[in-house]
Parts: sequence; C-alpha cells; structure tokens
Amino acid sequence: MKSTLVRQDSDTLADLVIRGMQDKKASDIVVLNLKELKNAVADYFIICSANSDTQIDAVARSVEEEIEKVTGESPWQTEGRTNREWVLLDYVDVVVHVFLRDRRKFYALEELWGDADISYIEAEPA
Repeated sequence: MKSTLVRQDSDTLADLVIRGMQDKKASDIVVLNLKELKNAVADYFIICSANSDTQIDAVARSVEEEIEKVTGESPWQTEGRTNREWVLLDYVDVVVHVFLRDRRKFYALEELWGDADISYIEAEPA
C-alpha cells in the first residue's frame, strides 16, 4: 500500500478536487455536501462543467494529478473517459463529476441531491 503525504479525508480531497478543476478553468463548480444525509453514497459530490470533450479530459486529469501529488492516491473507479461527455472519478468519500454543459443540464444531479448542503465555488479571477 502506498504511503500518503497527507492524511486523506473527504474535506482534504474536496479541496484538492476544486483546485484541480480550477487549474483547468472548469466552470460552474458546485460542491454537494452529503455528510448529513441518510444513506448517502459519499461525503461529497463535486460537479463542474467543461466546454469541450478536450477540456473534460484536461479537468479530470488535473484533478487526478492534484490528488496523486498531495496524497499519493488514485481514484477507486473512473467512468466515461471514452465517451467524454461526463467523466466520473470515484474516490469513495468524494465523487467527482466533470460534464459537458448540456449533459449536466440533462442529468441535473444538483436536483437529485436537492437536500444536500450546496456550495457554489466562485470562478478564480483571470
């Protein structure tokens, strides 16, 4: 088993995910805190939009690299890399969703978890 550089907890992972998303200019970053919800599948869902399939891939890789660099961890599961409309990175306690804008509207995960504590992350100044 790999030793980690930092203790991995869901709050730390969430911060690293956001940093990785911001590094590649992901838009509309939303954090759904599911910790208080009964039967939630994770502590956090973190969702963002991308403008192209190329940006989806860049954002997903940036998140993976940021977490690997700080914690030494890789996602437990990944989905959607070949389709490139919605990439999911599952870190067990934190689940990352990188969507093409129209796919995000279609699936509306924010509405599915409407009783979660929702935080909207401001875009970094240019």
